Amino acid sequence: MQYWLMKSEPDVYGIDDLMAQPDQTDHWDGVRNYQVRNMMRDQMKVGDQAFFYHSNTKVPGIVGIVEIVREAYPDFTAWDPESKYYDPKSDPDKPRWFMVDVRFVRKLRRVIALQELREQPELQDMKVVQKGCRLSITPVTEAQWRHVLGME
Repeated sequence: MQYWLMKSEPDVYGIDDLMAQPDQTDHWDGVRNYQVRNMMRDQMKVGDQAFFYHSNTKVPGIVGIVEIVREAYPDFTAWDPESKYYDPKSDPDKPRWFMVDVRFVRKLRRVIALQELREQPELQDMKVVQKGCRLSITPVTEAQWRHVLGME
């Protein structure tokens, strides 16, 4: 199993939105970064787990855990001219963008704020704490995963 951190703005799509979905499952769409697309397409597998991270909010941080329940498939929002994720260069016959399906596992007992993560010497290599890392999905090592869970 691999571990990930997946960022979303809570006013766009937060963990409560995922919890409200049928079977608490939804697609993770709108990725428009090639590095992140490649990780989703080539590395994410069913059964992997991810921290759900709320970004661009007063207290950004990890709020919950999700599980990958469907591996990468074409992101159909790229073909919808009404979607904010529309990409006229993407083609259903040769898709440019992909998404995975995630299922809610649980909320953390508390928000583990980005500032707290930055203060942990054991997490200095974690991508989310590094200056300039704006990727919406990043890998997390098993040691980092366990350390964050120990902070709950």
